[in-house]
Amino acid sequence: MSSLKIVLISCCILLFFSCKQNKSNAIKDNNNSTDTVSTVTLSKSQKILNKTIAAHGGDLYTTAHYSFIFRGNTYSFKNTVNGYEYWKETKTDSNLIQDYLKNDKFSRTTFNESNKGEWVDLSEKEIKSAKGAINSVIYFATLPHKLNDEAVNSKYVESTSIKNKNYDVIEITFNKEGGGEDHDDEFYYWINKDTNKIDYLAYNYTVNKGGVRFRSAYNRSVVDGITFQDYINYKAETGTPLKDLPTLYEAEELKELSKIKTENIINLNKN
Repeated sequence: MSSLKIVLISCCILLFFSCKQNKSNAIKDNNNSTDTVSTVTLSKSQKILNKTIAAHGGDLYTTAHYSFIFRGNTYSFKNTVNGYEYWKETKTDSNLIQDYLKNDKFSRTTFNESNKGEWVDLSEKEIKSAKGAINSVIYFATLPHKLNDEAVNSKYVESTSIKNKNYDVIEITFNKEGGGEDHDDEFYYWINKDTNKIDYLAYNYTVNKGGVRFRSAYNRSVVDGITFQDYINYKAETGTPLKDLPTLYEAEELKELSKIKTENIINLNKN
């Protein structure tokens, strides 16, 4: 074999392995690129909310099944990987009324003294009102469980202090799609920097001519790993910026409206 042929064969072999190596590197680079694209950088508010959710119950919320009494009515909620089920039971002189909400599908049944159930036909307006009522109670009772839902927008506001304790302030708003009936509401949460728990919250709403509320947590309890807490509910003048409410609270210039009490909390997963 001539020297020229040997040289040509050697060049072809080198070229083949060079191309193969370049292709391998290209695939590797593409994989690295994919990894970079898929990496999600959490905002400051999301990082704080993740710590807050963990402090209040974290992954335990995923399969939580509890009941409690609120203003004389019995509420229950059951969370699964496939969604949620909510119940509200109201007793009258002769009947038990049960509202049931499963993944946004609502029904109402009445049970008489013989425990015979009868489905109740409701108008769209009545269904909307009943769904809003049961959703609202369980939403507040299980805060901050749903503050990372897809329809939720969070923003870090500031670091501040209330009664000599330090807080991170998070603003929460909602998308119209998936944000529920009251998606126009705006919330502020004051999260204790030492405990990562919610000590105060405030919100403004637009229905029924609108209003502003400020809540101070008290009577905090942990039931099988999940935190439940009651609130003193205060009223401020409509239009008051949520950011100003702690100053008004410390100056005792807010009017107390009611106490939000979650009573007789039972972990139904243990029954």
